[in-house]
Amino acid sequence: MVDEDDAGRLLSLLTDQQEEMAELLERLAREESPSVDPSTQEGAFRILSGELEGLGFAVRRLSGRGGVGDHLYARRRRRGAPWQLLVGHLDTVWPRGTLERMPVRREGDRLSGPGTYDMKAGLVQMLFALRALRQVGAEPVVAPVLLVNSDEEIGSPDSTRHLRRLACGAVRALILEPSFGTAGSLKTARKGVGRFELRIRGKASHAGLAPEEGASAILELSHQVQALFALNDAGNGVTVNVGTIEGGLRANVIAPESSAVVEARVPDAEAAVEVEEAIRGLRPSQQGVTIEVDGGFGRPPLERTPRNRALWKAARGAAGELGVEISEAAVGGASDGNTTSRFTATLDGLGPVGAGAHAPNEYVFVSRMPERAALLALLLTLPKEAG
Repeated sequence: MVDEDDAGRLLSLLTDQQEEMAELLERLAREESPSVDPSTQEGAFRILSGELEGLGFAVRRLSGRGGVGDHLYARRRRRGAPWQLLVGHLDTVWPRGTLERMPVRREGDRLSGPGTYDMKAGLVQMLFALRALRQVGAEPVVAPVLLVNSDEEIGSPDSTRHLRRLACGAVRALILEPSFGTAGSLKTARKGVGRFELRIRGKASHAGLAPEEGASAILELSHQVQALFALNDAGNGVTVNVGTIEGGLRANVIAPESSAVVEARVPDAEAAVEVEEAIRGLRPSQQGVTIEVDGGFGRPPLERTPRNRALWKAARGAAGELGVEISEAAVGGASDGNTTSRFTATLDGLGPVGAGAHAPNEYVFVSRMPERAALLALLLTLPKEAG
């Protein structure tokens, strides 16, 4: 860990570079990079690769599978040393062409545009934190290893394999997702997210001539939807939502099939087990009907484990050296930090301060970017034992 004088130098240096940070963020945000359109992501990859190579990182692309884009992996040419994992994503929820109606713009302290808050400003802060450490001669003892994926906004279906592999051996993981609220709270707890599909099979029959010979999959689904919503437990942080339903052939046919897609969010591993058992334990309420359930919890909860608490306390101390007070928050959304937390100490929400994730008013406060980059820089200088 650097001393208070070095902390002050880092913050001063990064404050002087505030406009450079804003300019890089504008460049990066103008490179549209939606998750579902990998062909658009090349410009963002090119910018990030160039910046990292300029900082002495060896950069390579990890080929995406299953129709998603590539992922960027970078590390300095130092093997065998303990490492810490920096995780970010360059994909956004915004489709190609969004810039036409939602341009990148600067209005006073606010820089807005698609992906600025979630989470390209976090990537910019990461680059400037690494650069500042070099400039003050405070290279991390624990080597930074970077993974920037292109599928986080769709649940990291491909990059999770890389996250697990890298987190398994890492001393800690620092997640560059945006902070929570205008106070810039770090995210020390996130709900786990599960996705399930119910498929109900009944028996078709003519609705007017022989309704008694059929078994309606739609009627059964109506009962199961109520059972699913009954699993909600707001007091304990459990939410279960039937998001889409389908079924039936036509109005004069007793429906032979129906289906529903269900999302569940839970605060801890125990609740995940209970909810999954309840969903898989659904039973038909009528004769001649079967129920199949597929899916599960793809992202486990990010919990306030002892090692995560130790990393949070280190962050609070680092913020104090910068003369900044930080708070923590538990949030309902999931991130790649949910995955890394299974394997190593994890701290999330180290990205920008702003608002409007996934919303047309997405923006960041430019004046807060140096402070956040300085905090990240101090965390990167922590000894191995701190995380």
